[in-house]
Amino acid sequence: MAVPFPYQAVIFDMDGVIVDTELYYWNQIRDFSEAFGLGLTVDDLNKQVGQSHQAFQRSVARWLKQGGRGDYTPEEAERVYDDWARDLPKDYRALMNPGVGSTIEALKGMGVRVALASSSPRRNIDAALAECGLTDAFELIVSGADFKESKPNPEIYLHTIEALGLPAEKCCCIEDSVPGITAGKRAGLTVIAKREERFGFSQDAADIIIDQIPDVLSIA
Repeated sequence: MAVPFPYQAVIFDMDGVIVDTELYYWNQIRDFSEAFGLGLTVDDLNKQVGQSHQAFQRSVARWLKQGGRGDYTPEEAERVYDDWARDLPKDYRALMNPGVGSTIEALKGMGVRVALASSSPRRNIDAALAECGLTDAFELIVSGADFKESKPNPEIYLHTIEALGLPAEKCCCIEDSVPGITAGKRAGLTVIAKREERFGFSQDAADIIIDQIPDVLSIA
């Protein structure tokens, strides 16, 4: 007999979980550094994986200043980056992790509620979900850009579970990066980490590590 799914809701991260964008952005930031002569190291790049939108804005401002490119506010620095990256190709559909859509449908078929809580701006979330055919897949979509600070701050997850009307112990989240795992744990969620070994960080703080998104269906 099948074992019932142990949580009433699964909250998905987006970057690294729904779409494998972490390496894409890693390479993009490296190219931005080279284009502007900023001298970012591999360690600098690795530290950006999973960082919040707000932290990324501050990092770009710091890099530009250190590289002698000018003194910008975080918002201005982001515009410099966005202007540079505007015409770079990005195919969310091609970057979609295997089995995401079928996993969401299977969860919903078991009566499990599904939400998305991503540090990305809402425009990026909407674009990714549209390209991946997931626009209507989630009961609730929350962007960390709407908070003063996103992950590793737990506020995005605390807001999400409050909006769902569920206690933390009835929910789990699927993450990949240290900031996301930290946010989930601080919010009292069970944290499932999609295995990520390319950027030198540890996922040991997660409660469960899975190799592929459909593996979440087998947790007990």
